[in-house]
Amino acid sequence: MDRIEKLKAFLQKDPHDAFVKHALALEYVKREDDVLARRLWEEVLERDPAYVGSYYHLGKLLERTGEKELAIHWYRQGMTAARAAGEVRAYNELQAAYEDLTD
Repeated sequence: MDRIEKLKAFLQKDPHDAFVKHALALEYVKREDDVLARRLWEEVLERDPAYVGSYYHLGKLLERTGEKELAIHWYRQGMTAARAAGEVRAYNELQAAYEDLTD
């Protein structure tokens, strides 16, 4: 059973597990399936806006697919969530990505 199948099996047990959805999205990116990866990260952030790690990856995916303004939106959202969670490193990474797009 490959990693994607294993992660899907975990999701069957708990369809709202943000960690598993995030990990599955990363696997889809490795397989260049940006559509499924994007859908999963958006689901994670819709259900759990405090799941800070997904903002950066979703933003990078959107940058890669040419959706600069949407990437900026998610970086801003992520900075807000990271600040609220006290996650300084994540905030700094999101801010750097945001500034790269807006400078």
